[in-house]
Amino acid sequence: MKSVSDNPEKREMFYEGKAKKLYATADPDLVIAYFKDDATAFNAKKKGTIEDKGVINNRMSELFFTLLEREGVKTHFVRRMNDREMLCKRLEIVPAETVVRNIVAGSMAKRLGREEGETLPFPIVEFYYKSDPLDDPLILPEHAIAFGWATEAELRAIRETALRVNRVLIDFLDQRGVILVDFKLEFGRHHGEILLGDEICPDTCRFWDKATRKKLDKDRFRRDLGDVEGAYQEMLRRVEN
Repeated sequence: MKSVSDNPEKREMFYEGKAKKLYATADPDLVIAYFKDDATAFNAKKKGTIEDKGVINNRMSELFFTLLEREGVKTHFVRRMNDREMLCKRLEIVPAETVVRNIVAGSMAKRLGREEGETLPFPIVEFYYKSDPLDDPLILPEHAIAFGWATEAELRAIRETALRVNRVLIDFLDQRGVILVDFKLEFGRHHGEILLGDEICPDTCRFWDKATRKKLDKDRFRRDLGDVEGAYQEMLRRVEN
């Protein structure tokens, strides 16, 4: 007997973000994520389009989620439905985005006056309040606990999972000639359990070529470096091999 997840009925769109649209299904526990080609930076102050970005990010997220599930990381991923759509478990998103940094880059370099490219002695986990009007400010774990965004136990589980994801992805990408500089993760609750959600792709990670340190991620769009589509396609080619 087939389950709803075998052929889910797409219903109303209940959320549209900068990179994805979310649709309800007949099963209240499942949603369909549609990956867009829209590109934004600096909290949507810069906008554009990256051709086939949605297709690439959907496929790459499937690969990474499948890899992480094999390594014992529980995620919202159910299956990729087609080029642009992914079936996922419905999450109540924890509004504390998690960033893991292995190398100084982006906002850390600006905030602390450090040279971009400086290797950190150990991975640093940061939390940011998920709020576009406030430009996603950096927060302490205590803020999340004090304002009821997450419990101490949830934050501990999120931190431990983020570091496990970091170890798995570093090893996987190193074998493919890619440095994992830093990345953003989102977590959510599903029947009381914390699961990894959102996506893992060049939109949410900084990937550098190991030999040349060429940027293979959205920084090419943010910084007008050119060949954005080529970088995304190159990253997909590497992770598929």
